[in-house]
Amino acid sequence: MPTSVKELLADANAAVPRVSREEAAALMQAGALVVDVRDAPELKAGRIAGAAHVSRGMLEFRADPDSPYHDPAFRRDRTVILYCASGGRSALAGKALLDLGYVDVRNLGAFKDWAEAGGAVEAG
Repeated sequence: MPTSVKELLADANAAVPRVSREEAAALMQAGALVVDVRDAPELKAGRIAGAAHVSRGMLEFRADPDSPYHDPAFRRDRTVILYCASGGRSALAGKALLDLGYVDVRNLGAFKDWAEAGGAVEAG
């Protein structure tokens, strides 16, 4: 059992595959759910076009169909792509989704990398 953030991140990164901008764009075209897990103030920098915003602290509540806060966009059989500011929170979020029974979860990593590579962005 992990006993530090470093170990938690290592476990999460081992369990949740990274996805490139190109792969993410193709998965988005195929219907993947893209989720921004950053905190609300971070959205001022913009977000990936079409991404849902669910802060890291609310993710499990939105993703669990038995939760009164469930968001129907979250389905265990749907590909989910997560991102944050650097890739750490999105890795942890991906691991949490896997633990909740999600099958295909990917970590896009940092929002700024997507934006700098020319990915579609909308105002936060």
